[in-house]
Amino acid sequence: MVALVDYFVTCLFIKAVKHDTIEGFSQTLVMCGSLSLSQLQTIPSTCININPSYIIYLMHYLLTTFHYSSNFSVLSQMSDQENGLPESPQWQELKLSQLLLTDTVRNLHATIDAQWDYLQRTACQTAAGRAMWKHVIHDPLADLLAGETYLRNVHEKIKKDRLNNAREISGVILAIRTLWFDSQIEAALNSFNSREAQVVLLGAGMDTRAYRLNCLKESDVFEVDFSQVLQVKTALIQTAMEFGDEQQHPRMTAKSLTTVAADIRENDWLEKLQLSGYKPEKNTVWVLEGIIYYLLDIHAMQVLKLIADKCNLVHTVLLADFMNQPSTTLSSSIFHFSSDWPDRLLPTLGFSNVRLSQIGDPDAHFGLMNDPLNLFNKLRSLPRSVQTHPDDGTPCRRLYLVQASGSPNQTTA
Repeated sequence: MVALVDYFVTCLFIKAVKHDTIEGFSQTLVMCGSLSLSQLQTIPSTCININPSYIIYLMHYLLTTFHYSSNFSVLSQMSDQENGLPESPQWQELKLSQLLLTDTVRNLHATIDAQWDYLQRTACQTAAGRAMWKHVIHDPLADLLAGETYLRNVHEKIKKDRLNNAREISGVILAIRTLWFDSQIEAALNSFNSREAQVVLLGAGMDTRAYRLNCLKESDVFEVDFSQVLQVKTALIQTAMEFGDEQQHPRMTAKSLTTVAADIRENDWLEKLQLSGYKPEKNTVWVLEGIIYYLLDIHAMQVLKLIADKCNLVHTVLLADFMNQPSTTLSSSIFHFSSDWPDRLLPTLGFSNVRLSQIGDPDAHFGLMNDPLNLFNKLRSLPRSVQTHPDDGTPCRRLYLVQASGSPNQTTA
């Protein structure tokens, strides 16, 4: 507690120095909720300008006042900020949009609940996570595509984590993963000689990047997934197009969007992609977000090899997330493919450049991993070869974010 208070007061003091007055410091304290107005009145009015003679007095006053105050809202806010949550989280009370409550949308989501299998339903879970982390992810369609059931489920998990002061709040991995893929898609497009390119989303699910990423304005986007997933998704977005104020209707930011009904576990998905307009000779970013570990080893390797083969034809970029082997033990009936060393695997398939990141690394942080004692920061301090944590004997479950690329004029490292 003392360490937290010391940290908090120091932060406020630094902020107050910018005001050069005790009044500025005091106003900041009231705004943040650490002092009531009655407590504020006990600070001597003679303390007009901040100078060294008053610093010791003020720090002592704040520490003693804060220690015995029953107002712990600031500590709660600090915990939220360490876990990537906003200071005044809007998600405390779940508010459903009018569109989400219409019969059309509810009937479509009833179809999902009744007919989709667990793999297909992960698309709604992902959308719900993005909707609940809207303070860092811009995805206006996420709540519509998630549906009420999945929104409430994720919302309750976040509330529970916050009440328990959890070091990892539900959805934070998904938020970081989403932001990492967003940033890497833009970086990949910028790496091409021409901004005109193709972006192929395998297992696209409820992804809406074609509607929210401006970097796709010169790119043709292809979404590959099960036909029933794409049909319901299209119907939901069409409903949004026809609902309410035209100014709020979703607008495509990509140059074009083509949906391709195919199962990437089958041998004909690439042929179906080409028949839908994909051009093998055109620079392409392949996105496998949250999908590869659901595949059996044979199917995962087939997909990766098919993409790697494109490096012989054109500048090709693969963006994917990989689970290590201990992560698949979370559910051996759901998770299948794993790789402890994807940065070693991918060059053997034909990629010449591979870069790997873990949750919490500088390019996979986004201000959401500030607690040094959270699970992911603790894992990063251990060698990747360690599969059992030495402190508590738990499996070292890691998620790797991987960017791999290759082109005809490059050789495999």
